[in-house]
Amino acid sequence: MSSVMHAVINRRSTRAFLDRPVAEALLREIVDGARHSPSSGNLQPWKLYVLTGAHLRRLKGEVARTLAQHPRGEGMGYAIYPQDLKPPYQTRRAKCGEDLYATLNIAREDRQGRQQQFARNFRFFDAPVGLFLAVDRSMGQGQWADLGMFLQSLMLLAHERGLATCAQACWTLVDQTVERQLELPDELMLFCGLSLGYADPEHPVNTLRTDREPLAAIAEFRGFDEFGA
Repeated sequence: MSSVMHAVINRRSTRAFLDRPVAEALLREIVDGARHSPSSGNLQPWKLYVLTGAHLRRLKGEVARTLAQHPRGEGMGYAIYPQDLKPPYQTRRAKCGEDLYATLNIAREDRQGRQQQFARNFRFFDAPVGLFLAVDRSMGQGQWADLGMFLQSLMLLAHERGLATCAQACWTLVDQTVERQLELPDELMLFCGLSLGYADPEHPVNTLRTDREPLAAIAEFRGFDEFGA
C-alpha cells in the first residue's frame, strides 16, 4: 500500500497525547509540505499559527478564564453544523459521539462526564503543540474548501512522520479570546484549531474508529461499461 493511501486510511482523530515535545524542525517540514496544497485560483487563503511551550500555556490559560465566565462560550464565529441537521448526517454525528463516550465508559445520562470530556478540547487534549488556522473574512465557501485541503495535507504529513492530530472546529466558541491572544489582524478570523503531538497508545479514547459509509453509498461510477471491465 502506498504511503499516501496508508496515511489516508489510518489517520485518526487523537484525543490523548503523550507528554513528549515535537521538534520545531519537524513541524516546519510538515507545514512546508502542506503549503503545496491546492487552492482555487491559487489564492492560498490560509494563515497558520503554531504554538507550544509558554505561548501555548498562556493561550490555554486565557481560554480557561473565558470559559469560567462564559461556560457556553462567546458565541460562534460561524455555524459548525447546519441548524437543522437532517438524516443521515445527524445520525452519523450522534453515533460518532456515542462511540466516543463509550470508549471512556461515559454513559448518556452522565452529563457532567460528557461536559468534562468536551472541555478537554480547549486544552488541545494535552497535546504539546496547538495550531490555529485562520482565513480572511472576505473569503467565501470556495476558499473554505481550500482550507480543508490544506488541513488534510497537514494531518496526512503529520501522520506520515509518526505524529497524531485532531482537527477541532469547537475553537470557534472562543474565537474572540483566541483572536485576541494571537493578535490576529481585524481582517482574519479563526477557522479551527488542531491538536498535534505523539498519541498515547494506552489511552482508551484512542481506540475509537469512526464508521465510514461503503463505497456504493457515496460514489457512482458511470460509463465504464464501454471499456469492458
